[in-house]
Amino acid sequence: MIYVVIPTYNERENICDLVKKIFGLGIENLNILVIDDNSPDGTYDALLEIKDTMPLEIIKRSGKMGLGSAYIHGFKYALSHGAEIIIEMDADFSHNPNKIPELIQCIKEGNDLCIGSRCVNGGCTIGWDTRRKIFSKSAQTFSRLMLGLKTKDVTGGFRCYHRKIFDKIDLDKIRSKGYSFQEEMLFYIEKAGFKVKEIPISFIDRERGKSKLHFREALDLLKNVIRLKFKK
Repeated sequence: MIYVVIPTYNERENICDLVKKIFGLGIENLNILVIDDNSPDGTYDALLEIKDTMPLEIIKRSGKMGLGSAYIHGFKYALSHGAEIIIEMDADFSHNPNKIPELIQCIKEGNDLCIGSRCVNGGCTIGWDTRRKIFSKSAQTFSRLMLGLKTKDVTGGFRCYHRKIFDKIDLDKIRSKGYSFQEEMLFYIEKAGFKVKEIPISFIDRERGKSKLHFREALDLLKNVIRLKFKK
């Protein structure tokens, strides 16, 4: 069974179209789980309107608890419902859903984690200004050097996991609740010796809605990378 886990906060403009697009790919044994952090724009209500027409599952949480927290919640749910493959992705079409079959095939070929990467040959970012590109590059370089990571796109959030990863990595021990969740997961995955592969993607900046990456998230990333570096 395959689960696509998608966290949402104020994504009413995007999420229903994305869900329909993913199911339109015709992938067998695929379920979508949306984790909504009580979006004030009515994201949850919009999802309820389409829920009965497709195998869509929704968890509504009491408030905004962070991206990493949402993924941990979603991963636990998917695993408890028999997921063998778990995909994580953004809700705003920055991650092209048409790449999902390629991610799944990457796992079926023997890889434990497959990352849709902006940083390998053929990958790119579209629509970012110079300031955001510099920030992203700096964060990638800092994380890779500090943690000794081999993966190039360490902050990328378009990922496909094999279930066996979670047999070794205890989600209850993941402390990063925000965007730095991506680096912490990758740190433990590489440390455990799992096979990681990157496939090129074009990351397209959102056309609808507002970005949720703020200075506080950048500071959180910095603090968590340093914590992992000097973890006893």
